[in-house]
Amino acid sequence: MTFMRRKTSVVSSILALLFLGGCPGEQSPGDDDDGTVDGGDLDAGTDSSVQPVCENPIPNCTHTIRYTGSGSTVILRGDFATDGWTVGVPMTRVGNAWEATIPAADQQVIVYKLVIDGTWMADPGNARGTPDGYGGMNSVVRVDCDDCPARPPLDWRDAVLYFVMIDRFATCDPGNDMPVGQLESPAEYQGGDYAGLRQKIESGYFGALGVNALWLTSPVDNADFRGLGTDGHNYSGYHGYWPRDLERAESRIGTEAELRAVIDAAHARGIAVILDYVMNHVASDSPVYTQNPGWFWPNDNGRGGNCICGSGCSWDDGWERKKCWFTSYLPDFDFRNGDARRYSVANAVAWAKRVGADGFRLDAVKHIEDAWLTDLRGRLDGEVEWEQPFYLVGETYTGDRDLIKYYVNPTTMLDGQFDFPLRAELLGKILRRAGSMTDLANFLASNDAFYGSGAVMSTFLGNHDVPRTVHIAEDTPLFGDWDDGKGRAWNNQPGLPSGASAFERLAVAYTFLFTSPGVPLVYYGDEFGQPGAGDPDNRRFMQWSNYNPDQTFLRDRIARLGAIRKEHVALRRGARTVLGSTNHTLVYTMVSGSDQVYIALNRADQGQQSQGLPAGNYDDLASGQQVTAPLTIPARTGMVLVPR
Repeated sequence: MTFMRRKTSVVSSILALLFLGGCPGEQSPGDDDDGTVDGGDLDAGTDSSVQPVCENPIPNCTHTIRYTGSGSTVILRGDFATDGWTVGVPMTRVGNAWEATIPAADQQVIVYKLVIDGTWMADPGNARGTPDGYGGMNSVVRVDCDDCPARPPLDWRDAVLYFVMIDRFATCDPGNDMPVGQLESPAEYQGGDYAGLRQKIESGYFGALGVNALWLTSPVDNADFRGLGTDGHNYSGYHGYWPRDLERAESRIGTEAELRAVIDAAHARGIAVILDYVMNHVASDSPVYTQNPGWFWPNDNGRGGNCICGSGCSWDDGWERKKCWFTSYLPDFDFRNGDARRYSVANAVAWAKRVGADGFRLDAVKHIEDAWLTDLRGRLDGEVEWEQPFYLVGETYTGDRDLIKYYVNPTTMLDGQFDFPLRAELLGKILRRAGSMTDLANFLASNDAFYGSGAVMSTFLGNHDVPRTVHIAEDTPLFGDWDDGKGRAWNNQPGLPSGASAFERLAVAYTFLFTSPGVPLVYYGDEFGQPGAGDPDNRRFMQWSNYNPDQTFLRDRIARLGAIRKEHVALRRGARTVLGSTNHTLVYTMVSGSDQVYIALNRADQGQQSQGLPAGNYDDLASGQQVTAPLTIPARTGMVLVPR
């Protein structure tokens, strides 16, 4: 059976409208006052997912904390005021109880203790608590000033995640463009900001792609200096990984209030937001480092040399990886120090609470002490997790599955990690066509359940540390499975591949991601095959126009896959059974209850007979075609099949 790829579609035409929007507050072509996009609804959903707005929100009110028990004097201490922990509020005897009424904001989380006749203790009448960092517990309450409905919580198994590098994504506010200076353009700030991102959220771009979760680069103030990279080029901290003042927002991408507005806009459209949190180190001019040098490892390997990761100390040794500095200007926290750990964990929790984040992507997990993770998990469970589960996903850049798994424990550490070993298999077997698809099937047999039944791993093809995947999918791949692409990052950078084959292979790989358990990730620009070698070439500014037909095909296919995944619980939470595989094909089924979907993948440049697919009539949800098995899977095609 022969299929023709459609070059244009309703999805493509509607998505094109979404690029025309102005900055927040402006009326955009194709947009109505209510934020929806003219031209009809997409299967993936645009602003049809906007949450209902409370008619009468009450921003502020008071809250009374009541203690029933003995004591001559009772004082309420807590974070409800700037002097709440040091001075507090005396509680008043009312009948057989003690009471204190304090001003509060709607949804404010208050952490507190009672001081009863000079003795500090958690509130015995409040079962909800959070670790105080000293072996005890504080009490926690959340104030609800009105009866506005909470937004529906997202089960992270149902998430489709999109990584936005803020400085490289979209710009609306030239007033915050402040280059560091004396830098080559790829290593300099390029002007992306929260205002630009908010416009894309409000235009419906992410809803049209089927995206319901965003991962944003770190919001924390970054170093202003130029830092020398291992490649001999100087860089700015545009990427967010050189935190300086941990209490402030990075002004080059916007204010903390603008970040909160971004998250509010996302929440209004059913989109959760996780933030990159960088806990391993700070910049050398950070006040935290200059004022508390004892909180950091010395740059000393104990053998008469520096302890730079990969130069003087090991990236991977179980001891040295915890103490090594990434560079000479990034001092490494020593989280064996309780004061350092308490400060860092409190800072992370404060950011989550202030801006309303739904999770963290935690950087460089294997380089920190386990106690930091367990302390963070404990405080998040008590102070941040209410209706919406707070997703902790870690980055452990390794092929060692056992090391990745070590940190995955939703009760005490991480909900999941990025599945680097699976990525390597997908790049090798589907994109580079090395080894066989039977090899991939054999890997899946152990990997699908490897990290435990409670793990919510993130599956991905591309991110900011690896070359753009479109080049790995070329007829002659430019990079390998673990290649960082740095060899072409500054010279001989690749351009957009010609022809359809690379984009079609990427569509096959994305078909796998969107029909597998976990949280599929789309790195910004990968939805249309943005080109680029290693860092910083893989971080070019987002292309918003002038796509060729192969790019729009890939983007439309990802949007369609997002819609299919939303429609079928089996693709999000089901169990995989491989039905058949050959050198070039893989056929499997995903089942959850009564929902069953069949997936047939062919990486070859010629049609291939499917193996193991039950005979019968099917709808191919990916292409919109009706097919009959036994069937030939077209060249470089992923099919998502349901029986007719």
